[in-house]
Amino acid sequence: MHQRCLLCGVRSTRVLCAPCRADLPWLVGASCIICAHPLLMPGTCGRCIADMPHYDRVHAACRYAYPLDGMIQSCKYGGRLSMIRALASLLPETPPQLPDLIVAMPLSPQRLRQRGFNQALELARDASRRMQVPVDADVCVKIRDTPPQTMLPWKARRRNVRGAFVVRSRLDGLHIAVVDDVLTTGATLDELARNLKKSGAASVTGWIVARTIAGGDTRGQRP
Repeated sequence: MHQRCLLCGVRSTRVLCAPCRADLPWLVGASCIICAHPLLMPGTCGRCIADMPHYDRVHAACRYAYPLDGMIQSCKYGGRLSMIRALASLLPETPPQLPDLIVAMPLSPQRLRQRGFNQALELARDASRRMQVPVDADVCVKIRDTPPQTMLPWKARRRNVRGAFVVRSRLDGLHIAVVDDVLTTGATLDELARNLKKSGAASVTGWIVARTIAGGDTRGQRP
């Protein structure tokens, strides 16, 4: 069945046509085995060595750059939910290890009321259908509305989200995948992972659509 590519409008069998999909700012090449930041060679980045995060690994599809940044913003802030399928299609098709449970990065009740939906949960539901892995929309909640992380310097981001999440049931021995649209410093994912592991999770992996690259680093992008 043909449809219109969400970026260029041509008829396509997928939500993104092959040329538009190929032109996305894919993350390729060497990267940190934990946080997925590009490196000159495979290994662990200095930030993760100095301050090991509570999550075990991040799978990030693309850099947070044109045109993907506009796609994400039009979904989150413009209510363009048609973008969900396109963004979800960038999540790992065949991760090295299927998780036992998928959870979405939760929004605070105030932010959820303002936006009307949680884009991370919609992405998680799409991934759940494709991979036949259950998603739990209620196990993790954000109990405190925090200022947007983008407004804060790196060190303040960790303080900003400290104590913001609650995990409401035991997850003993489970491998958890946390779905989110964008990862910048990883402070929010780190805090959620800390709480998931306090509730017994054996491992926490971030499934991320787009990763912000610090300092304008262009390694890991296609020419």
